[in-house]
Amino acid sequence: MRMSKRLLLAASLLIGGAGAAQASDLITVPVQSGSAAMPVSDSAFDWNGFYAGVYGAVQSSASNDTTVGAGVELGVNAQFDFFLVGGEVALQGLTSDTIDTAYGKVTGRGGVLITPDLLAYASAGYGLELGGSGGSDLLAGGGVEFAVNDALSLNAEYTRSFSVEGDGPKDQFTLGARFHF
Repeated sequence: MRMSKRLLLAASLLIGGAGAAQASDLITVPVQSGSAAMPVSDSAFDWNGFYAGVYGAVQSSASNDTTVGAGVELGVNAQFDFFLVGGEVALQGLTSDTIDTAYGKVTGRGGVLITPDLLAYASAGYGLELGGSGGSDLLAGGGVEFAVNDALSLNAEYTRSFSVEGDGPKDQFTLGARFHF
């Protein structure tokens, strides 16, 4: 009996609340029709074309500890609206207490322009150790690149290498400058 009184009280509260909701006025929000043009800056950086760059690298792996080095790169970009695709080749030298080696890589990249001067991208490719153990790796990573002026951009990139032959996986972080022409 006590349970049925509670159910009756709960049902009457729900019905009473629903009646009060029906009695309220409908709120309308005006909607404007038409399209707004996206502002376009005349001074936007032109990402299309070739570039050459220099960078510093720090690489870490379980088998070789931490190595540091520097590299050079050549690449090309093609911009489609706010999307970018490109490719590059790079050569770097790495050194530590126990190892000195050269490393070459070929990567492709695809990205999105966050602003006309700021690019976020993902990259993938193939790397080959040119000295030492002669190992090879599949590469995957990403980075950001900021256009400083019409001919110079600065970038930071993280790359994870997955060993195909040779040493185990490696993590690499690079900071660099690219000169666009």
